[in-house]
Amino acid sequence: MIRRQLDLQAEVLLYNAIADGQITVADLGRDDWARMAELIDTYTDVGLDAADASIVAIAERLDQTVIASLDERDFRIIRPKHTEAFELLPGLA
Repeated sequence: MIRRQLDLQAEVLLYNAIADGQITVADLGRDDWARMAELIDTYTDVGLDAADASIVAIAERLDQTVIASLDERDFRIIRPKHTEAFELLPGLA
């Protein structure tokens, strides 16, 4: 999605930022998988996919309210457990 909506260089920059430790990629735990299943079942009409459900599950676990996304639609619809709504970083959604 990054390459399609931005460009190849943006994708490379993301991967380098992860490799350099500037961005941390969180692992999914058992509770996250259960929450993902719950979210996908709850938002059936939206067609929520595993990638977006995993972001929500991890954000809830880590008590994060800000999300960077190139696809804002799902994150504007989902009501997380820990906050009224997610804040999407400007210019990314």
